[in-house]
Amino acid sequence: MSRAADQSAPKPLPTPLGAAFAEPLPDDPAALKAMLRLLQGAMVAQTQSFDEALARQTREFERRILAIYEQLRLARRRLFGPSAESHAAQGWLFDEADALAGEASSAAQSAPDTAELLPAGRPAAPASPAPRRGKRAPLAQELPRVDVLHALPEAERTCACGTPMVEIGEEISEQLDIVPMQVRVLRHVRKRYGCPDGAHRPVSAPAPAQVLPKSNASSDLLAMLLTTKYVDGLPLARFEFVLARAGVRVPRQTLARWAIGAARALQPVANLMRDTLIEANVIHMDETSVQVLKEAGRAATSQSYMWVQRGGLPDKPVVLFDYDPSRSGAVPLRLLAGWHGYLMTDGYTGYNAVAAEGQITHLSCWTHARRRFVEAAQVLPKGKRGRAAEAIEFIGQLYGIEREIRELPTLERFAVRQARSLPVLAALRQWLDETLPLVPPSSKLGEALDYLHAYWPKLIRYTERGDLPIDNNAAEN
Repeated sequence: MSRAADQSAPKPLPTPLGAAFAEPLPDDPAALKAMLRLLQGAMVAQTQSFDEALARQTREFERRILAIYEQLRLARRRLFGPSAESHAAQGWLFDEADALAGEASSAAQSAPDTAELLPAGRPAAPASPAPRRGKRAPLAQELPRVDVLHALPEAERTCACGTPMVEIGEEISEQLDIVPMQVRVLRHVRKRYGCPDGAHRPVSAPAPAQVLPKSNASSDLLAMLLTTKYVDGLPLARFEFVLARAGVRVPRQTLARWAIGAARALQPVANLMRDTLIEANVIHMDETSVQVLKEAGRAATSQSYMWVQRGGLPDKPVVLFDYDPSRSGAVPLRLLAGWHGYLMTDGYTGYNAVAAEGQITHLSCWTHARRRFVEAAQVLPKGKRGRAAEAIEFIGQLYGIEREIRELPTLERFAVRQARSLPVLAALRQWLDETLPLVPPSSKLGEALDYLHAYWPKLIRYTERGDLPIDNNAAEN
């Protein structure tokens, strides 16, 4: 039977209405009234059931519309509005140079026309609003100084009274100067010595040690190559052009081979760094996607991953990157084999396997929990305060405590966390239990609440000691 014929055919009445009309009507008025009351009750029950189903369907449609509306507002804010979580994507670590290139023109318009250097070893802090005018900071004393003397010609050193002038002082001003990259050739001249009588074999001075013995790249060149590529984010193609401007042609394929060869030569150093890493009691870990264009057996569009681990001594942290084409839980098992301690990660479930072995205690990141409430607050109309702001305030109190105790010894930090952080967490837990049943799970706020509820045991675990981190920013940054 076709769908049209099936829809046009009369459908039997549902029970008990269908059963009642299938029987002949009684002649007794009392029996007829009883049948009518039965039919009336059945119709009322069916109407109530229909109304309840319609209400459920309406609520489901409203939840879907709300979710789509929130996604639209969040997408518009990410595209056109400011974001406190800017550059949160971890791929920024690898494409930072290209992304910043587009911002250079606008930044250059507001940049001051004088350069200021920080003392050696001190990282540059994020720029904060400051007056445009004021006293210029002196250049770092660690920089070498070259004196350029400016003296008056002999003919101009005669005073108006006719007396020759004498030197009574000097005025000193400083300019920041950079010597352009100098490309040179190191000629290793090895002296050869021999017996005057020719009775014995000549002897030459030993050849200097080289990182890549079969290449003509010096150690300084290899160090600059690795720095420009992996620290400054400069692709090999651009470094090829930099060298060409200096009068040297080195194809990018040669640069790639040098980089690979230098990496292999540095493998013992990387092994020592890993030994230092696993000595730590706490390790931060994160992963970010990368694209490898030419990889055997894989399409160029395939996603691969770079895994980062940060640990070691507090004053000498170790950061290691490991490439793997997979994002499965087998990668943390391989990288952390034999290690036991506290592992700080985000909410990715791939880390659950390594924590399930019992040797590792898993911590979760409060920054990721807060980020979801920030997104839930951003989808609200402008000027409206919602429940997400309450959660952000609770988390802000936790971070305020951490800022105050950052420089305290470990035992004192633990005592403060027990005395001040635990009550804030208890209040947040009570707020979560009261709010969770009232919010649709499909909304942004519902997703944030579900995340907080699911990861709560791992989120509060940092209060068990004084040396545990509250978030995974050390790895994500």
